[in-house]
Amino acid sequence: MAPLKVGDKFPDNVKFDWVPIIDSDPTNCGRPQEYDASKQWKGKKVVVISVPGAFTPGCQANHLPPYISKFNDLKSKGVEQVAVIAYNDAWVMNAWGKVNKVSGDDILFLSDSKDFSKGHGWMAGNTGRNGRWAMVIEKDGTVSYAENETNPSEVTVSGADSVLSKL
Repeated sequence: MAPLKVGDKFPDNVKFDWVPIIDSDPTNCGRPQEYDASKQWKGKKVVVISVPGAFTPGCQANHLPPYISKFNDLKSKGVEQVAVIAYNDAWVMNAWGKVNKVSGDDILFLSDSKDFSKGHGWMAGNTGRNGRWAMVIEKDGTVSYAENETNPSEVTVSGADSVLSKL
């Protein structure tokens, strides 16, 4: 399947696994549940970023922190949520959010175990991991930004500053 591109509509039936962040203790695990992104993001402006793995050096040090620290800048441009997805399971994604002191649902940590990235051609080669990319979904469901890193060890077009510059 071809990757989503600018001008495409975000597909129906996109689901992830999710454990909501309800406290700050990374050892306190809730029960994974299905997160229906197609339904939950309807009528919202959402930035989706994909990372090769939670807690990996590039993702932890370079990709995620600017999205957390610049969330208010994104919000001032109309973004209502940032969704961080990786192939890690929902418990790992939940713990990653907690370790990074994220609470609430402004920034979501979702498991891509239902193969959204794979189904849309944005995996990291033959690694079985998600690629490093960013996408902006407008309130009407149209993709207005979609960039995939050519080198998944770098954070350029998928970084918070690149996305902010296009909003």
